[in-house]
Formats: sequence, C-alpha cells, structure tokens
Amino acid sequence: MADKEASVYIIDVGQSMAKSNGERTESDLDWSMRYVWDKISTTVAASRKTWTVGAIGLRTDETDNPQDKAGLEGYENISVLQGIGPMSMTSLKELRGKIQPSSTTEGDAISAIVTAVTMIGEFTKKLKYNRKIFLVTDAKGPMDSESLEEVSEKINDSNIELVVIGVDFDDAEYGFKEEDKPKLKAKNEKILQTLVGQCKNGVYGTMAEAVEELSMPRIKPVRPFKSYDGPLTLGDPEQYPSAISIPVERYFRTKLAHPLSASTVIMKSEPAGGPSQDKGEAEDVEMSGIGFASVRQVRTYKVSDPDAPGGKRDVEFDSLAKGYEYGRTVVHIAESDWNVTKLETKKSFSILGFIPSSSYEPFLNMGEAGVIVANKFNEKAELALSSLINSLYELESYGVARYVAKDGASPVLVLLIPSPKLEGDAECLYDVPLPFAEDVRVYQFPPLDKVVTVNGTVLTKHRLLPDDELNKAMSDYVDAMDLSTFDTDDDGNPKEYAAVDESYNPVIHRINQAIRQRAVHPDEPLEAAAGILLRFSGPPEGLVERAKPHIDSLVESADVKKVPPKAKGKRKRETVKPISGLDVDALLGQKKKGTKIAPENAIPEFKQMLAAADEVSTIEDATKQMGEIVSRLIRDSFADINYDRAAENLRVMREELISLEEPGLYNSFLRDLKKKIDGGDLNGDRREMWQEKIVAGRLTLITERETEVSDVTEAEAKEFEK
Repeated sequence: MADKEASVYIIDVGQSMAKSNGERTESDLDWSMRYVWDKISTTVAASRKTWTVGAIGLRTDETDNPQDKAGLEGYENISVLQGIGPMSMTSLKELRGKIQPSSTTEGDAISAIVTAVTMIGEFTKKLKYNRKIFLVTDAKGPMDSESLEEVSEKINDSNIELVVIGVDFDDAEYGFKEEDKPKLKAKNEKILQTLVGQCKNGVYGTMAEAVEELSMPRIKPVRPFKSYDGPLTLGDPEQYPSAISIPVERYFRTKLAHPLSASTVIMKSEPAGGPSQDKGEAEDVEMSGIGFASVRQVRTYKVSDPDAPGGKRDVEFDSLAKGYEYGRTVVHIAESDWNVTKLETKKSFSILGFIPSSSYEPFLNMGEAGVIVANKFNEKAELALSSLINSLYELESYGVARYVAKDGASPVLVLLIPSPKLEGDAECLYDVPLPFAEDVRVYQFPPLDKVVTVNGTVLTKHRLLPDDELNKAMSDYVDAMDLSTFDTDDDGNPKEYAAVDESYNPVIHRINQAIRQRAVHPDEPLEAAAGILLRFSGPPEGLVERAKPHIDSLVESADVKKVPPKAKGKRKRETVKPISGLDVDALLGQKKKGTKIAPENAIPEFKQMLAAADEVSTIEDATKQMGEIVSRLIRDSFADINYDRAAENLRVMREELISLEEPGLYNSFLRDLKKKIDGGDLNGDRREMWQEKIVAGRLTLITERETEVSDVTEAEAKEFEK
C-alpha cells in the first residue's frame, strides 16, 4: 500500500443545498459537510505531508478552474477552492470559510469530476499514490451523461477511487428511499450510479449511511514492528556444541493504545505569521496558524545559603547528586558506585526451561504480547523453529525464556506459547511477560459453604450461609443475565453480546471525536459522546427486563433491605463513666476539667473538655476558647515565631470538630479569622500566616467531601483560600 495519498473533495454548494429536507433541522450542506470535515480532520490529525487534500466547489457563483480558463465549454460554476497539498489547521480554517451555499443551480457534477481527475494527474504524475475523488451532492443540478465512458476510462487508467455520496439518494441495501423524488434528481442518481459502476474502484452510497457511520470508532492499523532480531538459544552455544541456536525475529502481537496527549500552549501576542528570529520562534509561527505558541519550560535549583541574597543560591544541574531516602535519612550513592547497582546485560533471547501448560493460569499474563517467527528466507531456521513449536505443542508444554531487547536493557522473563501450523494458521511462538512474585497476591477468605467455630466445629447450616432456596434464586438470576447468547446475528441466530471486537475504549475515541469537532467548529459546544461508545456501559434493557422476576425472587430470598441514609444531625459523644457510677474527680478532690482552657496547655485541655462534653453548648464554648487562643498567638507573635503553635492548635481544633460532626463551628471561626487577617486586626500584616500555615497546611474550610454534615463545597473552599 502506498504511503502517499492524494484526495480531492467535490462539494456541491448549490442553492438547493441551503435547504433542509425531511426531519433534519440543519441544511443539506451542513449535514453533508459532517462527512467531509470528518474525513479531512482525520487527515489533519495524521500530520503527514504525503497525505494531500484538494477541494472543488460545485455550483458556485464564480467559475475558477483550469478547463474554463482554457476555453472549454461545460465547466461553468465550478471553482477550485484549494489546490492539492498537505492539510493543516490553517488551511482547514481557510477552507471552512469558503464553504458557503451559493445562489445558483447551474454546474455539472461530471465536469467537476473531470477537473478533479486532471488535478490529481498533474499533481501525482506517474508516482505511486493512493488517488481518491469524493463527490458530495444532492444531484439537483444539470448533468451531461454523453461522456460517461470516457470519464470512467480516464478514472480507471489513473487508478482513481471514485466515492459518490448523495443527499437522500436511494439505497436498497441501507434501506432508504426518498418519496416524491424530483424527476431531475432521479435521473441524475442513475447517471452517477452508472458512472460508479463503470469504475474499477467505485463506491456509491447515501449520505444518511455515511453520517451514521461517523460515530463508528476508527481503529488505527499498526504496522508490524520488529523488536528483536537475533538467535533464540537453548543452552550456551559458545560453550556447548549441543546447545540450540535458532535465528528468529520478534514482532509485537498486541500493543497498548494511548489517548492523544495534550501540549501546553499560550495565546500568541504578536500577529500570526510574524517575523521569526531563531528556530524556536519558527516553530511558534508554524503553530500560530491557530493563534497559539508552544511553551518552553525552564527549571532552576536552589539551596539555602545565609550569605546569598534572599537566603537562597542557584546551583547547576550537573552539581546535583542522587540521594535515596532510608527512613528519614538521605543516603548518597556516588556516580562511580552506581555501576555496581546496574545490571550489565547483552542483547539475547534464551530459553531457561519448560513447564506444563496445565500449571499456568491465563490471568498471569502481564502486559503486551509478542510473536516470534523464524528469520525470513532461512529454511534451516524455519525447520528448527517448527520442530521446537510442534514439540512443545505435542508435549502440552510452555517455555520460559529470558529476553533482553538490546544491550544494557533490563531483562524480562517471558512465557513462550506454541502455535503450530493448523488449518492455515501461521506457525510461531507467542510470548507474554511473566509477573514477579510481588505482582501475584494471594488472599485468604473464609469458605462460603461452611462456618468453622473457635473450637474447630464445622457448621454447614448457619445464618451466614446460603440455604437451598437462596442458592437456587442466585443460580436462576445468573442464568437470566447470561450475555453469551443474548444478541443475534444477521440470520437471527443467537450470538454473544458485547463481543471483544465490538467494544471500544471510550476514553481514546471520545477524545479523538472531541478534537476533530473542535478543530472544525472551534466556537460550538462539543457534541454528546457517540452512542456506540456508551453501548456497553450498562446492561441491555431487554436483559434486565427478562431477569426482573429472578431479581425480585433473589431479593426476597436474601432478605435484602435498603440501608437508610445516614442522618445528618448533631452527634453527641458519649462520656466515659466508671462502672461504679461515682465521680472520680470529685472523690480525688480535683477540679473538673473543661471549664477553662489554659493557653500554655491548650491542646490537651481542649481534647479533655470535648471528651467530657455532653451538650453542644460545651463544644461551642471549647471552640470559642480555642479560637481566642489561636487569635492571641497570632496577634502576639513577633514575626512568625508563634505561627507554628497557632497552626497546630488550629489543626487539632479542625480534626476534633470533624470527628464530632460540628464543621460549622470551625468554618465560622475560620471565616472570622480571615476577616481579621485581611483587615490587619491582628497587630500587623499576618498574610504569611494565612498562606504558608493555613492554606499550605490544608487547614481551610471543612468541605462536604470530608464530612457530609458540612454545607461547604470544594469550589467554595478553593475560592475562600484566595
């Protein structure tokens, strides 16, 4: 398949395309351009200079094409909107401004196809290209059908694929037919269908089907990538003549797909296309076709130095050393000693041993799989690898191998799974990474069919064990929710619902959909996610309806009851009372704790006062006293000497009031504290206390995320921090 592609889009902008037909609310032109913009934006996203695009306007008010300039008749109201060339965001924006409905009904679609063929021929010459012409029209303009054979012959000689997509074209396979079709349109549809039928590579369809298929995610084909080319060994060929060495090649079998990554950009202050001074600015200008410029990140390193201005001194990156935390101590390893910790490896692929296939569980597959084949055009290697594959298959065994992709790379243990040549399948070895011991976690759970008491007695009937009625209800429910035969194929036979090849990653394809739409329509809101992406986000309604009786039976058998919502109210902490019921503090002659909090011992006395509180008023009194202590510490602080004590008191107050479900008391105090700090009422500028201790220390408002009793949202808390 050629890497180069030349496509020309013929877009009908005639007067009739400005109208909307059927139940559509948008015009035929806007509806048709959904298909065109999707195709063009996909080319823009590929960002390949060898994928070129041209555009021709059909039934335009003006006439601008080479054939008309050469004096040929029949090419009126056809305009070349964009010559064939690489497609970028700038050219996409320019083309979008040219696509507007005209005020004419004249313009021959066949002549426009001839213009497109000429454009492709002049651009591609005799080079190897994928050549395509897309015609989007409602076929309500005049057409000359006398030269169809000549046009189709030219298309076939140029190896061009012709795709004709018509607005409200009849399509028996899709199941669409336009009622009360105008005679001219019906005649033109037959002309275009005849032309497509005479082409070797022709596609004829209705726009309804094309627009419907836009929601279908596009799976990007990945070319085979060779990750290893070398010997597959069993034993050490350098030491033992009996060792086996087979020249093989390894390719990726599966590859993890990632969503498109975003780049950080800024709005350009200078006009797009302004003068550039260096290479970096030239890159900005290239991106600035849409008003953005790339961002360069610079990182600096500082260390504390009392003699330097500001107490900080810049250091070079080369002077930094790696330190590893060991407890609370940093351990330094010199660069010269670092080689001791690094494993020196050489590129290799060696079999370490074999295991029975029955002893390996599929859930142990970790990561991307690869496929191993013999070296091309090496019959000896093919025979040797085939012997190994068939031996493993016949003995029902797997191989365990050590794989090093290149010199210095970390070694990986992989499992070799044989795939013999059966029924035309390729003969190869599949490899999957094996997990480390830490990757496999074994959890022990109590058995579901018995209860073992403390003295070792085994009970088979217990209130925690399901009885026969519950087991049957659960079994019937599971059978009713079976997806393996819920769907049907084209012949009406049952098939699997939510098959693997019909499910798509919603993250990847939703982002691609959003980017394409934003590129074409930067000012319009994003459309909702395609239905096919959300198709398997929940159980099908028909299946749930079918299983409804079994669900009700299961709920009844299991005695399932709805848990009432947690009451949002005042919770009183129960005071700890001695078994005797006597007042120990009174017997010992001690003063009862909690009446007055001393600033010197604020935290313990605050906690004691809350522990002894049996009324909300006591909690309010303790919070008020603690708040006064915090405010006094800030007010009397010389510089920031008391800030740490005030912050610690504040932290304790916050934690205790969260546990008591009294966030309102803390939030009320903090709002009052902020007003005092903002107004300078605490003996000077105390904004450093607010930013570095309260905000940075996460001592701000208690939100509903921390306790559902709070009425403060995350957004309100963020706004409050400013």
